Amino acid sequence: MKVLVTGHQGYIGSVLVPMLVRSKHEVTGLDAGFFENCHFLEPEILIPEIRKDTRDLDGGEFEGFDSVIHLAALSNDLIGNMNPELTYDINFRSTVRMAQMAKEAGVRRFLFSSSCSTYGAAGDDLLDEQAAFQPVTPYGESKVLAEYHLAELADENFCPVFLRNATAYGMSPRIRFDLVVNNLVAWAVATGKIYLKSDGSAWRPLVHVGDISKAFLALLEADEDLVRGKAYNVGITSENYRVRELAQMVSEIIPRCEVTYAEGASSDSRNYRVSFERIVREIPGFYPDWNVRKGIQEVYDAISTRMLEVADFEGSRYMRLAHLQERMACGELDEQLKWVHSRMAP
Repeated sequence: MKVLVTGHQGYIGSVLVPMLVRSKHEVTGLDAGFFENCHFLEPEILIPEIRKDTRDLDGGEFEGFDSVIHLAALSNDLIGNMNPELTYDINFRSTVRMAQMAKEAGVRRFLFSSSCSTYGAAGDDLLDEQAAFQPVTPYGESKVLAEYHLAELADENFCPVFLRNATAYGMSPRIRFDLVVNNLVAWAVATGKIYLKSDGSAWRPLVHVGDISKAFLALLEADEDLVRGKAYNVGITSENYRVRELAQMVSEIIPRCEVTYAEGASSDSRNYRVSFERIVREIPGFYPDWNVRKGIQEVYDAISTRMLEVADFEGSRYMRLAHLQERMACGELDEQLKWVHSRMAP
Protein backbone atom coordinates (compact mmCIF):
# COMPACT_ATOMS: atom_id res chain seq x y z
CA MET A 1 0.00 0.00 0.00
CA LYS A 2 1.21 3.52 -0.78
CA VAL A 3 1.00 5.53 2.43
CA LEU A 4 1.60 9.23 3.12
CA VAL A 5 2.57 9.91 6.75
CA THR A 6 2.31 13.53 7.88
CA GLY A 7 4.52 14.52 10.80
CA HIS A 8 6.81 11.60 10.02
CA GLN A 9 9.75 13.32 11.75
CA GLY A 10 7.96 13.51 15.08
CA TYR A 11 7.89 11.42 18.25
CA ILE A 12 5.37 8.88 16.92
CA GLY A 13 6.26 9.18 13.24
CA SER A 14 9.89 8.20 13.70
CA VAL A 15 8.76 4.95 15.39
CA LEU A 16 5.83 4.26 13.05
CA VAL A 17 7.63 4.73 9.72
CA PRO A 18 10.12 1.84 10.19
CA MET A 19 7.22 -0.38 11.27
CA LEU A 20 5.30 0.45 8.09
CA VAL A 21 8.35 -0.16 5.91
CA ARG A 22 9.04 -3.52 7.56
CA SER A 23 5.42 -4.44 6.79
CA LYS A 24 6.13 -3.84 3.08
CA HIS A 25 4.20 -0.59 2.70
CA GLU A 26 5.55 2.10 0.37
CA VAL A 27 5.90 5.13 2.64
CA THR A 28 6.42 8.85 1.95
CA GLY A 29 6.66 11.47 4.67
CA LEU A 30 5.31 15.02 4.80
CA ASP A 31 6.65 17.38 7.42
CA ALA A 32 7.23 21.11 7.96
CA GLY A 33 10.59 20.39 9.60
CA PHE A 34 9.96 22.22 12.88
CA PHE A 35 11.61 19.47 14.94
CA GLU A 36 13.99 17.86 12.46
CA ASN A 37 17.05 18.65 14.61
CA CYS A 38 15.47 17.37 17.83
CA HIS A 39 16.73 13.82 17.48
CA PHE A 40 17.94 11.77 20.43
CA LEU A 41 18.91 8.84 18.19
CA GLU A 42 19.54 8.75 14.46
CA PRO A 43 16.43 7.86 12.42
CA GLU A 44 16.24 4.12 11.79
CA ILE A 45 15.01 4.44 8.19
CA LEU A 46 15.09 7.28 5.66
CA ILE A 47 12.13 7.63 3.31
CA PRO A 48 11.14 10.00 0.48
CA GLU A 49 9.67 13.16 1.95
CA ILE A 50 7.71 16.26 1.05
CA ARG A 51 8.74 19.44 2.87
CA LYS A 52 5.52 21.38 3.35
CA ASP A 53 3.39 22.90 6.07
CA THR A 54 -0.01 21.16 6.16
CA ARG A 55 -1.63 24.59 5.82
CA ASP A 56 0.02 25.09 2.42
CA LEU A 57 -0.99 21.93 0.58
CA ASP A 58 -2.71 22.21 -2.81
CA GLY A 59 -4.03 18.67 -3.20
CA GLY A 60 -1.42 17.38 -5.61
CA GLU A 61 0.55 15.94 -2.71
CA PHE A 62 -2.09 13.20 -2.29
CA GLU A 63 -2.11 11.91 -5.86
CA GLY A 64 -1.26 8.22 -6.10
CA PHE A 65 -1.59 7.40 -2.40
CA ASP A 66 -3.94 4.75 -1.06
CA SER A 67 -3.92 5.98 2.54
CA VAL A 68 -2.92 8.94 4.69
CA ILE A 69 -1.78 8.67 8.31
CA HIS A 70 -2.16 12.17 9.71
CA LEU A 71 0.09 12.74 12.74
CA ALA A 72 1.15 16.35 12.09
CA ALA A 73 -0.23 18.76 14.69
CA LEU A 74 0.67 21.19 17.42
CA SER A 75 1.16 18.37 19.78
CA ASN A 76 0.26 19.26 23.34
CA ASP A 77 -1.78 21.41 25.70
CA LEU A 78 1.02 23.88 26.48
CA ILE A 79 1.46 24.78 22.81
CA GLY A 80 -2.30 25.03 22.42
CA ASN A 81 -2.52 27.48 25.29
CA MET A 82 0.24 29.62 23.74
CA ASN A 83 -1.95 30.46 20.73
CA PRO A 84 -5.38 28.79 20.72
CA GLU A 85 -6.38 30.14 17.31
CA LEU A 86 -3.21 28.77 15.74
CA THR A 87 -3.96 25.38 17.29
CA TYR A 88 -7.45 25.38 15.77
CA ASP A 89 -6.02 26.43 12.41
CA ILE A 90 -3.42 23.63 12.26
CA ASN A 91 -5.07 20.82 14.20
CA PHE A 92 -8.65 21.36 13.01
CA ARG A 93 -9.07 23.48 9.87
CA SER A 94 -6.03 22.27 7.95
CA THR A 95 -6.81 18.67 8.95
CA VAL A 96 -10.31 18.84 7.47
CA ARG A 97 -9.05 20.61 4.36
CA MET A 98 -6.36 17.94 3.92
CA ALA A 99 -8.93 15.15 4.21
CA GLN A 100 -11.16 16.82 1.62
CA MET A 101 -8.22 17.10 -0.80
CA ALA A 102 -7.16 13.53 -0.09
CA LYS A 103 -10.66 12.26 -0.81
CA GLU A 104 -10.80 14.20 -4.09
CA ALA A 105 -7.41 12.71 -5.05
CA GLY A 106 -8.72 9.17 -4.60
CA VAL A 107 -7.19 8.34 -1.20
CA ARG A 108 -9.37 5.67 0.37
CA ARG A 109 -8.29 5.69 4.03
CA PHE A 110 -7.48 8.59 6.36
CA LEU A 111 -6.17 7.66 9.81
CA PHE A 112 -6.36 10.63 12.16
CA SER A 113 -4.20 10.86 15.27
CA SER A 114 -6.70 12.09 17.86
CA SER A 115 -6.32 11.97 21.64
CA CYS A 116 -7.90 10.85 24.88
CA SER A 117 -7.57 14.55 25.78
CA THR A 118 -10.96 14.86 24.09
CA TYR A 119 -12.46 13.37 27.29
CA GLY A 120 -10.92 16.17 29.37
CA ALA A 121 -12.34 16.65 32.86
CA ALA A 122 -14.18 13.34 33.17
CA GLY A 123 -13.31 12.24 36.70
CA ASP A 124 -13.09 8.62 37.86
CA ASP A 125 -15.53 6.91 35.48
CA LEU A 126 -14.10 4.48 32.92
CA LEU A 127 -14.83 5.94 29.47
CA ASP A 128 -15.35 4.11 26.20
CA GLU A 129 -15.63 5.62 22.73
CA GLN A 130 -19.28 6.56 23.28
CA ALA A 131 -18.46 8.82 26.25
CA ALA A 132 -19.18 12.53 26.02
CA PHE A 133 -16.38 14.87 25.03
CA GLN A 134 -15.33 17.30 27.77
CA PRO A 135 -12.10 18.90 26.52
CA VAL A 136 -10.54 21.50 28.80
CA THR A 137 -7.81 22.83 26.47
CA PRO A 138 -7.63 24.19 22.89
CA TYR A 139 -5.62 21.10 21.97
CA GLY A 140 -8.39 18.75 23.11
CA GLU A 141 -11.08 20.92 21.55
CA SER A 142 -9.23 21.00 18.21
CA LYS A 143 -9.22 17.20 18.12
CA VAL A 144 -12.96 17.07 18.88
CA LEU A 145 -13.76 19.50 16.07
CA ALA A 146 -11.58 17.61 13.60
CA GLU A 147 -13.26 14.30 14.43
CA TYR A 148 -16.74 15.74 13.93
CA HIS A 149 -15.96 17.19 10.51
CA LEU A 150 -13.89 14.24 9.28
CA ALA A 151 -16.74 11.88 10.12
CA GLU A 152 -18.97 13.81 7.69
CA LEU A 153 -16.64 12.84 4.82
CA ALA A 154 -17.10 9.09 5.30
CA ASP A 155 -18.70 7.16 2.44
CA GLU A 156 -18.13 3.95 0.50
CA ASN A 157 -15.03 5.45 -1.14
CA PHE A 158 -13.48 7.24 1.85
CA CYS A 159 -12.70 5.69 5.21
CA PRO A 160 -11.74 8.08 8.04
CA VAL A 161 -10.68 6.42 11.29
CA PHE A 162 -9.92 8.16 14.60
CA LEU A 163 -7.21 6.92 16.95
CA ARG A 164 -7.70 8.47 20.38
CA ASN A 165 -4.26 7.84 21.81
CA ALA A 166 -3.63 7.69 25.54
CA THR A 167 -0.73 9.71 26.97
CA ALA A 168 2.38 8.40 25.23
CA TYR A 169 5.70 7.37 26.76
CA GLY A 170 8.78 5.42 25.71
CA MET A 171 11.83 5.72 23.52
CA SER A 172 11.80 7.24 20.05
CA PRO A 173 14.55 8.66 17.83
CA ARG A 174 12.86 12.01 18.51
CA ILE A 175 11.98 11.52 22.15
CA ARG A 176 9.89 14.08 23.99
CA PHE A 177 10.50 14.93 27.63
CA ASP A 178 7.30 16.98 27.92
CA LEU A 179 5.40 13.69 28.39
CA VAL A 180 4.77 12.69 31.98
CA VAL A 181 6.53 9.31 32.24
CA ASN A 182 9.54 10.38 30.17
CA ASN A 183 9.80 13.58 32.20
CA LEU A 184 9.63 11.85 35.57
CA VAL A 185 12.36 9.41 34.54
CA ALA A 186 14.59 12.21 33.23
CA TRP A 187 14.28 14.16 36.49
CA ALA A 188 15.11 11.05 38.49
CA VAL A 189 18.21 10.29 36.40
CA ALA A 190 19.52 13.85 36.34
CA THR A 191 18.75 14.96 39.90
CA GLY A 192 17.77 11.97 42.03
CA LYS A 193 14.37 13.63 42.47
CA ILE A 194 11.10 12.60 40.82
CA TYR A 195 9.59 16.00 40.27
CA LEU A 196 5.80 16.38 40.16
CA LYS A 197 4.49 19.67 38.77
CA SER A 198 0.94 18.96 40.05
CA ASP A 199 -0.37 17.25 43.18
CA GLY A 200 -0.41 13.97 41.27
CA SER A 201 -4.09 13.20 41.90
CA ALA A 202 -5.25 13.26 38.26
CA TRP A 203 -5.86 10.07 36.31
CA ARG A 204 -3.98 9.41 33.08
CA PRO A 205 -4.27 6.52 30.64
CA LEU A 206 -0.81 5.56 29.36
CA VAL A 207 0.41 3.88 26.16
CA HIS A 208 3.86 3.18 24.73
CA VAL A 209 4.76 4.96 21.50
CA GLY A 210 5.47 1.56 19.93
CA ASP A 211 1.95 0.37 20.73
CA ILE A 212 0.47 3.55 19.22
CA SER A 213 2.42 2.73 16.08
CA LYS A 214 1.15 -0.87 16.13
CA ALA A 215 -2.41 0.48 16.33
CA PHE A 216 -1.91 2.66 13.25
CA LEU A 217 -0.51 -0.31 11.33
CA ALA A 218 -3.38 -2.58 12.40
CA LEU A 219 -6.04 -0.01 11.47
CA LEU A 220 -4.30 0.68 8.17
CA GLU A 221 -4.63 -3.00 7.28
CA ALA A 222 -8.07 -3.68 8.81
CA ASP A 223 -11.16 -4.18 6.67
CA GLU A 224 -12.54 -0.80 5.59
CA ASP A 225 -16.14 -1.74 6.31
CA LEU A 226 -15.23 -2.65 9.88
CA VAL A 227 -13.46 0.61 10.77
CA ARG A 228 -15.06 3.28 8.55
CA GLY A 229 -15.96 6.38 10.58
CA LYS A 230 -15.08 4.74 13.89
CA ALA A 231 -13.06 5.97 16.83
CA TYR A 232 -10.70 3.70 18.74
CA ASN A 233 -9.18 4.48 22.12
CA VAL A 234 -5.55 3.33 21.91
CA GLY A 235 -4.03 1.97 25.09
CA ILE A 236 -4.59 -0.69 27.76
CA THR A 237 -7.45 -0.53 30.26
CA SER A 238 -5.26 -1.73 33.12
CA GLU A 239 -2.77 1.08 32.40
CA ASN A 240 -4.80 3.95 33.87
CA TYR A 241 -2.84 5.53 36.71
CA ARG A 242 -2.86 8.57 38.92
CA VAL A 243 0.24 10.66 38.26
CA ARG A 244 1.50 10.07 41.79
CA GLU A 245 1.32 6.31 41.12
CA LEU A 246 3.58 6.83 38.11
CA ALA A 247 6.03 8.67 40.33
CA GLN A 248 5.99 5.79 42.80
CA MET A 249 6.77 3.31 40.02
CA VAL A 250 9.72 5.42 38.90
CA SER A 251 11.04 5.43 42.48
CA GLU A 252 10.80 1.63 42.62
CA ILE A 253 12.73 1.14 39.38
CA ILE A 254 15.39 3.86 39.53
CA PRO A 255 17.71 3.58 42.54
CA ARG A 256 18.35 6.38 45.02
CA CYS A 257 15.63 8.82 44.04
CA GLU A 258 12.73 10.40 45.90
CA VAL A 259 9.38 11.94 44.96
CA THR A 260 9.16 15.73 45.27
CA TYR A 261 6.47 18.28 44.43
CA ALA A 262 6.70 21.73 42.87
CA GLU A 263 6.01 24.56 45.26
CA GLY A 264 2.29 25.24 45.34
CA ALA A 265 1.52 22.11 43.27
CA SER A 266 -2.24 21.89 42.68
CA SER A 267 -4.65 19.50 41.00
CA ASP A 268 -4.77 19.17 37.22
CA SER A 269 -8.11 19.75 35.48
CA ARG A 270 -7.20 17.09 32.88
CA ASN A 271 -8.46 14.00 34.65
CA TYR A 272 -9.82 10.92 32.86
CA ARG A 273 -9.79 7.10 32.92
CA VAL A 274 -10.35 5.27 29.65
CA SER A 275 -11.45 1.84 28.45
CA PHE A 276 -9.47 0.34 25.57
CA GLU A 277 -11.51 -2.82 25.05
CA ARG A 278 -12.89 -1.96 21.59
CA ILE A 279 -9.61 -1.97 19.71
CA VAL A 280 -8.48 -5.27 21.22
CA ARG A 281 -11.90 -6.83 20.61
CA GLU A 282 -12.45 -5.60 17.04
CA ILE A 283 -8.95 -5.43 15.53
CA PRO A 284 -7.24 -8.84 15.54
CA GLY A 285 -3.93 -7.33 14.40
CA PHE A 286 -3.53 -5.24 17.54
CA TYR A 287 -2.45 -6.15 21.02
CA PRO A 288 -0.11 -3.98 23.11
CA ASP A 289 3.41 -5.19 23.90
CA TRP A 290 4.28 -2.69 26.65
CA ASN A 291 3.30 -1.59 30.12
CA VAL A 292 4.44 1.45 32.08
CA ARG A 293 6.94 -0.44 34.23
CA LYS A 294 8.70 -1.82 31.14
CA GLY A 295 8.60 1.65 29.58
CA ILE A 296 10.18 3.30 32.63
CA GLN A 297 12.97 0.75 32.51
CA GLU A 298 13.44 1.30 28.78
CA VAL A 299 13.76 5.09 29.10
CA TYR A 300 16.00 4.74 32.16
CA ASP A 301 18.34 2.33 30.35
CA ALA A 302 18.51 4.63 27.31
CA ILE A 303 19.27 7.89 29.12
CA SER A 304 21.16 6.79 32.24
CA THR A 305 24.54 6.89 30.47
CA ARG A 306 23.89 10.15 28.62
CA MET A 307 24.78 12.50 31.49
CA LEU A 308 21.62 14.54 30.93
CA GLU A 309 21.16 17.69 32.94
CA VAL A 310 17.89 19.47 33.70
CA ALA A 311 18.73 22.13 31.11
CA ASP A 312 18.93 19.38 28.48
CA PHE A 313 15.59 17.67 28.95
CA GLU A 314 13.69 20.78 30.07
CA GLY A 315 15.22 22.83 27.25
CA SER A 316 14.35 23.44 23.63
CA ARG A 317 15.69 20.22 22.12
CA TYR A 318 13.19 17.85 23.72
CA MET A 319 10.38 20.20 24.81
CA ARG A 320 8.11 21.07 21.89
CA LEU A 321 6.87 24.43 23.20
CA ALA A 322 10.36 25.61 24.17
CA HIS A 323 11.69 24.59 20.75
CA LEU A 324 9.06 26.57 18.86
CA GLN A 325 9.53 29.59 21.11
CA GLU A 326 13.29 29.47 20.51
CA ARG A 327 12.85 29.38 16.74
CA MET A 328 10.43 32.30 16.94
CA ALA A 329 12.84 34.28 19.12
CA CYS A 330 15.64 33.64 16.61
CA GLY A 331 13.48 34.89 13.76
CA GLU A 332 13.32 31.52 11.99
CA LEU A 333 9.56 31.19 12.50
CA ASP A 334 7.04 34.03 12.58
CA GLU A 335 4.12 34.32 15.01
CA GLN A 336 2.01 32.07 12.79
CA LEU A 337 4.72 29.38 12.85
CA LYS A 338 5.57 29.99 9.21
CA TRP A 339 9.16 29.79 8.05
CA VAL A 340 10.55 33.29 7.51
CA HIS A 341 11.66 34.20 3.96
CA SER A 342 9.60 31.28 2.57
CA ARG A 343 12.25 28.93 3.88
CA MET A 344 10.76 25.52 4.64
CA ALA A 345 13.56 24.30 6.91
CA PRO A 346 17.18 24.92 7.86
